[in-house]
Amino acid sequence: MKKTLLAVSLLVPGLALAQAPVSGLSSSGDVEKRLDQIERMLEARSSAQLNMMDQLNSVQQDVAELRGITEEHAYQLEQLLQRQRELYQEIDRRFNQLKDNNSQSNDAGAGYSNMQQVPTQADGSSYSASLSENDAYDKAIALVLEDKRYDAAIPAFQSFLESFPNSTYAPNAHYWLGQLFFAQQEYDKAEQQFMTVVKDYPDSNKRGDCLLKLGAIANDQGNTADAKRYYEQVISEYPDSTEANLAKQRLN
Repeated sequence: MKKTLLAVSLLVPGLALAQAPVSGLSSSGDVEKRLDQIERMLEARSSAQLNMMDQLNSVQQDVAELRGITEEHAYQLEQLLQRQRELYQEIDRRFNQLKDNNSQSNDAGAGYSNMQQVPTQADGSSYSASLSENDAYDKAIALVLEDKRYDAAIPAFQSFLESFPNSTYAPNAHYWLGQLFFAQQEYDKAEQQFMTVVKDYPDSNKRGDCLLKLGAIANDQGNTADAKRYYEQVISEYPDSTEANLAKQRLN
């Protein structure tokens, strides 16, 4: 019996020592599991933040593109309205010419002078008193604004400028030639026409758009420094215009 109790007393401490490390290992495993869970949570949160940043950048890019499209549409609308105003001016001029001709016919017998009254354009420049000059310009501008015959309009404007180099319509004729060449991507010819308006006709209402087009041509040809200079000139000289807003957008 004593031997049995002695054996048991010797075994009990051994059992206790054998069980002690098991409890420690179990606690360490729980900590590692928790650390793994925390790491996974941090990784998930980091991934979510990155996804959110990507989405935010995408939204910002979409907004910028939409703003650019809006500005471009506003510019195109302004161009369309300008063409409509020119058509109305042409109609008004023709009506005034018809009225003046009728008045001259009625007054001829009474000894009145047949001096023709000359109406004024919206930009302040007078219409020509020469019927042949008016007729030549009318035909050229009609090819653009009415008939959409752009290929035929180019030689028509060139012929007009050769026949009437000092015409009051000269800046508009150069401008339309520039637009037509620009549409055909004949940038050297377009640049020459736009530059003529910029340098020789500082009061032309087409000058701001000519500067903007010169910037676009320079940019397409890789001359970024010249493009920047033209855009900054538009903003400086025509700060409240549609062309200035487009120049700011293209600078950005």
